[in-house]
Amino acid sequence: MTLPIQSQKFFNYGLLAMIVVTTLSCSRPIDKDTLVMIIESSPANLDPRIGTDAQSERISQLLFDSLVQRDEHFELRPALALHWGNPDPLTWIFHLRSGVRFHDGRPLTSRDVKWTFDSLLNGSIISPRASTYQFVKSVETTDERTVVFHMKQPYATMLWNLSNGAMGIVPYGSGKELAQKPIGSGPFKFVSAITDSEVVIERNDDYWGEKTHVQHIRLMVVLDPTTRALELRKGSADIAINAFSADLTEALRADPGLEIQTAPGTIYSYIAFNVQDPVLKDHRVRQALAFATDREQLVKYLWRGMARIASSVLPPEHWAYMDDVAKYPYDPARAETLLDAAGYPARGPNGVRFHLTFKTSIEETARLQAAVFQQQWRKVGVEVDIRTYEFATFYSDVQKGLFQAYSLRWIGGNEDPDIFEHCFHSASFPPKRANRSRYSNPKIDDLIDRGRTITDESERKKIYAQVQSILADDQPYINLLYLDNVLIHSHRVRNLIVTTSGNYDFLHQAELAQ
Repeated sequence: MTLPIQSQKFFNYGLLAMIVVTTLSCSRPIDKDTLVMIIESSPANLDPRIGTDAQSERISQLLFDSLVQRDEHFELRPALALHWGNPDPLTWIFHLRSGVRFHDGRPLTSRDVKWTFDSLLNGSIISPRASTYQFVKSVETTDERTVVFHMKQPYATMLWNLSNGAMGIVPYGSGKELAQKPIGSGPFKFVSAITDSEVVIERNDDYWGEKTHVQHIRLMVVLDPTTRALELRKGSADIAINAFSADLTEALRADPGLEIQTAPGTIYSYIAFNVQDPVLKDHRVRQALAFATDREQLVKYLWRGMARIASSVLPPEHWAYMDDVAKYPYDPARAETLLDAAGYPARGPNGVRFHLTFKTSIEETARLQAAVFQQQWRKVGVEVDIRTYEFATFYSDVQKGLFQAYSLRWIGGNEDPDIFEHCFHSASFPPKRANRSRYSNPKIDDLIDRGRTITDESERKKIYAQVQSILADDQPYINLLYLDNVLIHSHRVRNLIVTTSGNYDFLHQAELAQ
């Protein structure tokens, strides 16, 4: 099969070698005790109650501890809370470990936990995260080591929303000023930050858990991907994760001074349909387009093998993942049969059944991917008109429902089954939540509502298996790919372990060669 992307060069492989000696304004000599990591953008807000962008969440996880933490299968394990209980559907009790101190020396107690959540619930801190805790009635401290959450209604995902990446604990009395000087209890301490330049953190030598090996970390903001590659090749940066296109990653693979580690990831790529559209409201049309999409070609040519074909919004490593659902292998003949049955026979000399508008951002991979869909769907008689926009305009149209089809990715949000409520519940149309397809199915609503109130994991798994099965049949999304995590680093850094989530946990174990 010939794809338009095969004949294109996404990146000039000789470019790095030609300009690697270029002096860059963001470069500086590397200190032997400082690990320099490239990030693509500055964190918006390092207060864990406020920051919701990827950089804010991942960096704040290094600075702040949560009550519980997620393991590689997204099960929840002790963190600040040594153990917890759910004695009745409306009560969660957490027992804190002793000996934990904030970076300024203050002991961390139940009062700090209560303040963290009260400041969101009472509106003294304005944040979109507040809606996550809308079912919390009150937070009580019975002693310095015990915190009790009283709920308005049963809420099974509450525990997940107290984990790392969801909420870190801040000191009692912390207000908006915490964003300028974050004080947490995590393995690293905040030193300084300059917007669009860097964030500097250092090891917390008084950390209650296992101490990190690296003394200082400079998170260097580099907006341009070619410049990121040059920084790595010159040795003025040590490490970057998920910061390059597949082609640029392949170019860097040839550099003997760099190592590349890949691991299965949870970043989920999908196509969404407007199911209220006159053509796309028929699930047979959506199923046909799924059969007309050759995802193996996407993996091979666009992602150069650094991705897995998806069959659910949840990643395969997840405890609630269900594999026994309807699958859509590339089958143009079956796609045409479904389109015929839906009332769209091929017409005219070109065999066109209907036209479809596909919206995407101007980001290169997104545009190339849309071109692949255009070519593949044309083979079954669907003519695709690609419309590209700056991301803000594109995303605004998506939120307003001004689309027939589009493609985006979920980063991190698909690591808990609550993603189904967020994306597919009929009460979750934008701007409230992210059911941008305007999908509505009473059975799905009922299952999601039940799944959010049952705390027994085995029972929840059965419910979410049904959810995934129904969604696989209805196809409001075409599940495309789970993208691999790609970590590129110099030989100066060792003992790196990439997690499925693709966060910055590997910095806990990282070591610098002396």
